[in-house]
Amino acid sequence: MRVCFQALASAGLALAVAGCATTPITGHPAVPVFAVAETEPVGTSNEDAADDPAIWRNMADPSKSLIVGTDKKAGLHVYDLEGRDLGFLGGGLFNNVDLAEMPDGRVLVVASDRTDVATAHLLVATLDTNTAQLTRVARIEVGAGEGYGVCMGEPAANGTIDVFSAPKNGAIYRTRLTSTRNGMSGVTTTIATVPSQPEGCVVDPRTGTLYIGEEAAGIWAIDMESGAKRLVARMDNKQLVADVEGLALAAEGVDGGYLVASSQGDNAYAVFALPNMRPLGRFRIVQGTIGSAEETDGIALDPRSFGPDYPDGLFIAQDGINPPSAQNFKLVSWGKILEALRSPAEPAERASSR
Repeated sequence: MRVCFQALASAGLALAVAGCATTPITGHPAVPVFAVAETEPVGTSNEDAADDPAIWRNMADPSKSLIVGTDKKAGLHVYDLEGRDLGFLGGGLFNNVDLAEMPDGRVLVVASDRTDVATAHLLVATLDTNTAQLTRVARIEVGAGEGYGVCMGEPAANGTIDVFSAPKNGAIYRTRLTSTRNGMSGVTTTIATVPSQPEGCVVDPRTGTLYIGEEAAGIWAIDMESGAKRLVARMDNKQLVADVEGLALAAEGVDGGYLVASSQGDNAYAVFALPNMRPLGRFRIVQGTIGSAEETDGIALDPRSFGPDYPDGLFIAQDGINPPSAQNFKLVSWGKILEALRSPAEPAERASSR
């Protein structure tokens, strides 16, 4: 996470800047959007703590869906769509998180465990969707490197599921999880490497593609079977401004839809049209009834309905600057984001003054 602190001296109104060696870069214009809700702050205050969200959709009543979010200094929180903190699982330093509904009905939650900085591990837990409580199932060793990015594929009919890890050393691991009598086991292989530190990670099971964000370089598309990779979006300081952080995908049809990336360097989000990764535009979460979002690490996206507040999908972003409270997560209508991208851009300053 790149952080630039600016302070305004009250006596002389002189601008003092700490922690930034160069003038911040601003990419192409970003249309403004507003959060509908926000979660309660994570428990760790005055720290870079909140990091990554994942969404479980309640098929029977989408408005009663749940969000799992990481406090990377303490554990995992479970929130409802109004942002209320309903459950917490502590006991580790969990950076990124993803979840999947298994064939047997269990909701499996996997988080990157960075407690051991030399060796990446996975926390495997189950989510009780009735009580919003998490139960620890296993801690599985992955491989060399500090645990960082993580994402999951779709479960197979036999109950196995692939988890992809992107630790800080640039290795890209695939761990195949299998249920055992004692919980869960995993077998790990290295499928690719990237030159420098990655994090953001999302799977497109339709095309067998793993998208990885290399923070200082851009977005890679990796074939999940062969490991062949292509840099499909470069860090150009226009669509993407370093660091590239969280990645999320909204699938449409056979291979269409959208890939969204956190362009953390200028507090924006870049949207690409699939399958060819055509840049579609950028948006920014600005101050409204709910606060703005800056320095975003992890994001999550589901284009299905989540009730009256999110009839055309739900987008969630970690908010790295949330004074006077600790960091939290902002919830935005995905339909409103698409509407803003398709209409003429309105300056964020004008929109935020409404």
